[in-house]
Amino acid sequence: MCNTLTIIHEHNELNKKFNLLIGQIESRALSLKDEWVNNEKKEIERICQEKALNELNKWKTENEKYIRNDAIKRSGEVTRGKVFEQFIPFFPNFPYNPKEARFLGTPVDLIVFKGLSDNNVTEVVFIEVKTGKTANLTRRERSLKQCIDSKAVRYKIIQLSNNQIRLP
Repeated sequence: MCNTLTIIHEHNELNKKFNLLIGQIESRALSLKDEWVNNEKKEIERICQEKALNELNKWKTENEKYIRNDAIKRSGEVTRGKVFEQFIPFFPNFPYNPKEARFLGTPVDLIVFKGLSDNNVTEVVFIEVKTGKTANLTRRERSLKQCIDSKAVRYKIIQLSNNQIRLP
């Protein structure tokens, strides 16, 4: 009887060890599978990135001349626009006296002091010059226009005396 109990006990112990080993093997197999899947994902991402970079470089090489010409064209358009902004008061159909216009450039291109040449300013006009196909204002230009439209404009005197600013 003692022998049978010992055999049963040993069988149970071996069964526990066997189940423990099976669990460890399954756990290690899952871990290896996850590691392999992660490595495969990383390799696929690396290959995709490499292919994308190669395609981008190929596209850049094929289109470099066009890109450069387009950049030069746009730069020229910007430069022409900045020149026109300064000379527009001297165009024949400019609706104000050119002597009364002052170029600022930013945040607005011109300010016209209507009547300034007669020493009697009757109106101040803010002018934004657009030379492109559309006359869309930038966010900054729109905010300035809103301030002017809502009459959030003031005239302030700042007095400088002995290198100190005084507000009368």
